[in-house]
Amino acid sequence: AAGLRQMRAALRRADCLVERSHIPLSGRNPALQEALGIRPHVLVLNKMDLADSRRQPVSAGAGPGRGQPRCRRQGDSPVPVPLQVVPMVASLVASGPRYHRAESSEHNILVIGVPNVGKSSLINSLRRLHLKKGKATAVGGEPGVTKAVLSRIQVCEKPLMYLVDTPGVLPPRLGDVETGMKLALCGAIRDHLVGEDVMADYLLYTLNKQQQFRYVQRYGLGQACDHIEPLLKHVALTQGRTQKVKVLTGTGNVNMMMLNYPAAACEFLRDFRAGRLGRVTLD
Repeated sequence: AAGLRQMRAALRRADCLVERSHIPLSGRNPALQEALGIRPHVLVLNKMDLADSRRQPVSAGAGPGRGQPRCRRQGDSPVPVPLQVVPMVASLVASGPRYHRAESSEHNILVIGVPNVGKSSLINSLRRLHLKKGKATAVGGEPGVTKAVLSRIQVCEKPLMYLVDTPGVLPPRLGDVETGMKLALCGAIRDHLVGEDVMADYLLYTLNKQQQFRYVQRYGLGQACDHIEPLLKHVALTQGRTQKVKVLTGTGNVNMMMLNYPAAACEFLRDFRAGRLGRVTLD
């Protein structure tokens, strides 16, 4: 709620919205468009190099915001995203009404999205490319690094363009459990809030459903697994994921080494996020 209030206040000076997303359907917050009203809107799909190219044409053309301009990452397009954003935004702003900002020559852009989708990274990348300047806003691998709507950051000279970084905003209620699991796998929700073992279980289900069996080869399994426990046990055994546990017996405390299933689940999730289990599209 606080994040949306801050965005509404910044919206008075905004000419366009740039939305960043890891996944084209579940990775978007429809409340953002409803709360921020009508503005030219550009969708930037991130992590395209980790997506299944066979599924992109289906997923990228569906869901809320059909027909709005999309920037696609290198690998899907020969032009890198930072080179697409500025001309696309400038064209949209020039072709639409600017109302009380009609006399201003500068472009003010609000960067929005759910947590941890690379909004700050996009701003830094644009600034580095067009102005040859260094990092202007903090980035991190976990959600919640940006906690407030920041001041304007110049990213281009011609046209004069400023971007405003905003905190990631999730819907107050997710539509269903599966949407929440997809967001968690993409890092929009902190792992420990969902549970690494639960996320690993859903990930295994998704990989099997899409017939993505690279995990079998990576972990040296004899065949695909239908249940998460044997997979985590094998990962923990082969990679030495153990923990010392104190057990109370009749003769006193005894230290025992046990398999660390949470650590094995974290390893499974890290391999997925790094693309080591194949190219997967969650939507």
